[in-house]
Amino acid sequence: MSFFLRAVAAPLAALSLLANAALPAAPAPKRKPAAQPAAPAVTVDTRPWLFERSDIPPDPEWHFGKLSTGLRYAVRKNGVPPGQVAVRVRIDAGSLNERDSEQGYAHLIEHLSFRGSKYVPDGEAKRVWQRFGATFGSDSNAQTTATQTVYKLDLPGATQESLDESLKIFAGMMAEPAITERGLAAERPAVLAEQREAPGPQVRWSDAMRGLFFAHQPLADRSPIGNVKTLMAATPASIKAFHDLWYRPARTVVIISGDIDPDVAAKLVVKNFGGWHGKGADPADPDFGKPDPSAPETATIVEPALPPIVAMATLRPWIARDDTIIFNQKRFIDFLAVRVINRRLETRARAGGSFLQATMSLDDMSRSANGTFTNILPLGDDWHAALKDVRAVIADAMATPPTQGEIEREYAEFDAAMRNDVGTARVEAGAKQADDMVGALDIRETVAGPQTSYDILKQAHDKGMFTPASILESTKRIFTGVTRALVNTRTADGATPAAVAAALKEDVSGLVGARKAQGSVDFSRLPKLGKPGKVDTREHVGDPGIEKIVFKNGVRMLLYANASETGRVYLRVRFGRGYTTLPAKTPTPAWAGDMALVPGGIGKLDQGDLDALTNGRRIGMDLDITDDAFVFNAMTTPGDYADNLLLMAEKLAYPRWDPAPVMRARAAMLAGYPGLDSSPDGILSRDLERRIRHGDVRWGTPAKTEVEALTPQSFRAFWQPILAKGPIEVDVFGDVKPDEAIAAVARTFGALKPRKPDDAPAVPVGFPAHVDKPVVLTHGGPETQAAAVIAWPTAGGAAGHAEMRRLDILASVFADRLFDRLRSVAGASYSPSAQSQWPLGMSTGGRIIALGQVQPDKVDLFFKLSREIAAELVAKPVDTDELRRTVVPTLQFLARASSGNQFWLIQSSGGAYDPARIEAIQTMVDDLASITPATLQATAAKYLRPDKDWTLAVVPRKAGEAPPVAGK
Repeated sequence: MSFFLRAVAAPLAALSLLANAALPAAPAPKRKPAAQPAAPAVTVDTRPWLFERSDIPPDPEWHFGKLSTGLRYAVRKNGVPPGQVAVRVRIDAGSLNERDSEQGYAHLIEHLSFRGSKYVPDGEAKRVWQRFGATFGSDSNAQTTATQTVYKLDLPGATQESLDESLKIFAGMMAEPAITERGLAAERPAVLAEQREAPGPQVRWSDAMRGLFFAHQPLADRSPIGNVKTLMAATPASIKAFHDLWYRPARTVVIISGDIDPDVAAKLVVKNFGGWHGKGADPADPDFGKPDPSAPETATIVEPALPPIVAMATLRPWIARDDTIIFNQKRFIDFLAVRVINRRLETRARAGGSFLQATMSLDDMSRSANGTFTNILPLGDDWHAALKDVRAVIADAMATPPTQGEIEREYAEFDAAMRNDVGTARVEAGAKQADDMVGALDIRETVAGPQTSYDILKQAHDKGMFTPASILESTKRIFTGVTRALVNTRTADGATPAAVAAALKEDVSGLVGARKAQGSVDFSRLPKLGKPGKVDTREHVGDPGIEKIVFKNGVRMLLYANASETGRVYLRVRFGRGYTTLPAKTPTPAWAGDMALVPGGIGKLDQGDLDALTNGRRIGMDLDITDDAFVFNAMTTPGDYADNLLLMAEKLAYPRWDPAPVMRARAAMLAGYPGLDSSPDGILSRDLERRIRHGDVRWGTPAKTEVEALTPQSFRAFWQPILAKGPIEVDVFGDVKPDEAIAAVARTFGALKPRKPDDAPAVPVGFPAHVDKPVVLTHGGPETQAAAVIAWPTAGGAAGHAEMRRLDILASVFADRLFDRLRSVAGASYSPSAQSQWPLGMSTGGRIIALGQVQPDKVDLFFKLSREIAAELVAKPVDTDELRRTVVPTLQFLARASSGNQFWLIQSSGGAYDPARIEAIQTMVDDLASITPATLQATAAKYLRPDKDWTLAVVPRKAGEAPPVAGK
């Protein structure tokens, strides 16, 4: 059983209709009419095939069928989001089905299938689905793993006709993809580009780990991407032979979850896939092997770009077991055992132990092994001390049972998560249900409904299965098997396989010492806030029913009480003024806030106390920094949101300044620095945001010297005044009663003392001057990797919402053309992109930016194509079909997103102080539907000016060349 800890809002349901009315009719696509599939002469067995060997009650929402050809389907009705139908076509074949000479074929077929197939001309599938409102890459995509290939479509505004057409396309892709010389010549470079653009150090680490853990098994050297030798040697004939062997009905499952009658969906599956028959006899499943005790136990690698890492595995043979109730209940025991150890490891890391982080997990890895995996990030370079301390925690757990209190604490987290899944089941997205089904099929398990999963957990608890003895037995068992350990070091410091093997055999018994029990904590231990605040004004400020409340102390609130997402409440607390008033030239420790501010505690309670206080409840607090505010975020429940608000208010009023999280944040940041120089992507993630803002230190990765200078004192000196001054806006959106929500804010933020104003002037954001030649940065990674960036300045501010949306569409058209020319035609980049970034909280800082990772000799091509596209958009209006293929998916996305409360929260947040944000919601449809080829051309002429663009190239560093200084 796969279980996943997991009145309608006025949706923009008519968006696509309005857009269609506003845009001229699209010309019919120029292609040959496709023959309809012949009516299949097949029979269908509608028994729930997924549950044939299980006593778990089948989820009645899923409708199953098995065709006489062997193809299976699972379909269900789901209206989240309204109008969308999620389709998944799963082929039970991945890279482990390849022979040595076929490495990469499964993934290559995925590319070729999307390019063209029986019913779709070359390159047309993307456009067909765009006309249906689907965005390529997010709504339509595919993925190849070691054990499966999955084709995905989230079809918006679905009708029976559009689903029928989509399933016909998929059926053609599965049965007869266009495996031709032309297609191969176009897609092979794209696959090689995908391989080339992968981060080298991480790939080498992953390869080394697979090679050690799964030695003498196919998984050891079967990456889905393949290798250059086999990809270059591939021919249409050899690829087709692999396709014909593994692509067949008996290895295919069609999964549909969406806003459509299940019977209709099932009939469409039969109609479109029923005539497909495999070629030749069905092949036997390949043997994935089992862990080999005679293989090497340890290995080391030297990757300077990665921090020291220790990866351990205890491996057992993977066995396909009947997915029964008792099997799952015993697995719950294993998961609780892992949670107990993980909490102990996190407690040691917080206290300043020898490791920054250490986590354990259980996994059935690609049906090649059932494993217990432990990953350790040492503090500094001392991997040996970190390994020793983690092994000591594990040894202690294997020697002495946990207390019943520890078990109940972890059980409460499980119980709360699964109760929440039950409570929110009616708003679970269809795409998630389809993906969960894919995941279950891959590991040969069932999918139970949330209530059934929760009942199985409760029955185990009621039977007394979660005891110190059972957890101890489980701990011993999950650490029994073939042991493997891999260590990475930055330099060859004596970490040899023999040294690691010796470290694994060291006696660590008794090193942990006495276990520290977490004391009992309740909300009475929190500092006291003032008396509940009084409401000054309350008014309706905009559709879909958003209210604005102002309290006597100046705190403002946006409230959207809506039960469309049963059991979910979204909280957002905006305080201060964010990046707007931070200095542009003087570095600050703002970067450390996310890692150290929230874990610092409240009053006299540290993070461990707060964890105990909120145990078994859906209460959280994440910190973000936006253009014009610092923000606490949480997704909680109707029963928990009031206490969640209390903790957020307490954090502002009574922060605890624990030095340990600050020093942990400092160490974590320093550990990642070498990796930032190892690839173009690393250089861009480190430097681009700062450089594109003309050296503004508020953005980008801080210089290493800035991080090294961080102390608990400097952290507190920066953050303490920020918590104490400036405006506060509290946003409560979701399943709440209006008066109760207002009272909850009155008791918390309304009870705070009036805030000191933050009258500092807004600091404008710059944009670098035009350069005739690109700014050049260098990286220390592979000589085949480079990146190119081109950007044009725009503006910002919510009042310019119509301009913002025109720029969004302009950037989407730009991105689509760049993708077609740079990837589909030239094969020079796997994932070139372009987007408009328009800050709502500032009047400056906006830009259109395009980026591509390419080979060094293709950098100039990127700039050439980008400037050609910009010039074309200025010189000539886009045609009607291209505009529709851009606007309609955008409107469909908004129509789907608007069915959820989080969408309205994101759109309106900040509106208590900036009414233009509320106004922008009301004009969303008109802003987009009013875009015409002429207005888009005028927008391009205004911004895509050749005298304003700024360019940057990241190229391989020459031997002996000094690396650039981070943060400059």
